[in-house]
Amino acid sequence: MKAMILAAGRGERMRPLTDTTPKPLLVAGGKPLIVWHIERLAASGFRELVINRAHLGHVLEATLGDGSQFGVRIRWSPEPPGALETAGGIANALALLGDTPFLVVNGDIWCDWDFRRALTPQKAPAHLVMIDNPAHHAGGDFLLQGDRLALAGHSDGKALTYAGIGIFSPAFFADLPRGAAMKLRPLLDTAIPKGLVSGEHHRGAWVDVGTPERLAELDRQLSSLHPEVAR
Repeated sequence: MKAMILAAGRGERMRPLTDTTPKPLLVAGGKPLIVWHIERLAASGFRELVINRAHLGHVLEATLGDGSQFGVRIRWSPEPPGALETAGGIANALALLGDTPFLVVNGDIWCDWDFRRALTPQKAPAHLVMIDNPAHHAGGDFLLQGDRLALAGHSDGKALTYAGIGIFSPAFFADLPRGAAMKLRPLLDTAIPKGLVSGEHHRGAWVDVGTPERLAELDRQLSSLHPEVAR
């Protein structure tokens, strides 16, 4: 199975840090955010990675190279200035991702979800990892009913938040035009009522590194847990 790390965003809320550094290269606990992902993916058996890039993409690619330093092969999916959003970026990279289901991970999160779980075949064309709602997203995104997602407001229950980790079939994005910007949410809102999106509830650690304050807090946490790395 291949994995795609989404790394093309501008990171507006992280400015001025992201004026000179791509958001995925911001450091927490002694390592760039994206390196935590790459090393954990490699340890879980993933060898083929696709990473999209736009803002300061040349810096990102120069830093990570072909992935050989991590024991993986990285293929790059360049995007135009402004990037293509999540669904557009994935659709743009389909030729690199192949014909079988693949894992997608947001480059600006930190999470201890076991990537090996992605290797278990899924029945639905999209499978999302859901987490308890963080304070900055208290309303959540979707309901989890059994192993299927439901739209909030259409069913009873408490919504959970999409963790930015999912397993997708290429067919889920097959009808999208290549090179066009498109968010993931409209696709999910269409597919969920049709029963095409499954999910699971991850109750472990998860951080959306969306502000300098959250980055600083994650840095403190990881430096405490991994002092040998932070030095």
